[in-house]
Amino acid sequence: MRAVLQRVDGAQVEVDGEVVGAVEGEGLLALVGVTHEDGPEQVAVIARKICELRILEGERSVLETGAQVLVVSQFTLYGDARKGRRPSWSAAAPGPVAEPLVEQVVEALRERGVTVGTGRFGAHMRVGMTGDGPVTILLEA
Repeated sequence: MRAVLQRVDGAQVEVDGEVVGAVEGEGLLALVGVTHEDGPEQVAVIARKICELRILEGERSVLETGAQVLVVSQFTLYGDARKGRRPSWSAAAPGPVAEPLVEQVVEALRERGVTVGTGRFGAHMRVGMTGDGPVTILLEA
């Protein structure tokens, strides 16, 4: 499992012109990708890191600040562009495998008291954000 965390000062995701998830003010945009071997252990690691990494203003975490998180499924994090001009997506888990694991990340965050917005799995999404810092972190579990 991979996640790209972007520290933001507001973010939103739209599907068909409708805002389906958002972060207001300071928070994190978490793009989450799943590969074939991922399971509950990887979910726990990624959720813990999203909650506890001290990457918000003043070296504080989401749990310390009460910041919101916007989670967007992103299979393209497993794109392989080493050969040719077209990325291969073979390392990305298919939807029936990936969707429940991304949902488990969301639920693990909510269980820790985090307010979480989400994109819509499998939809064409427009993701907008105002980067803060900029601070961008790549996580792998």
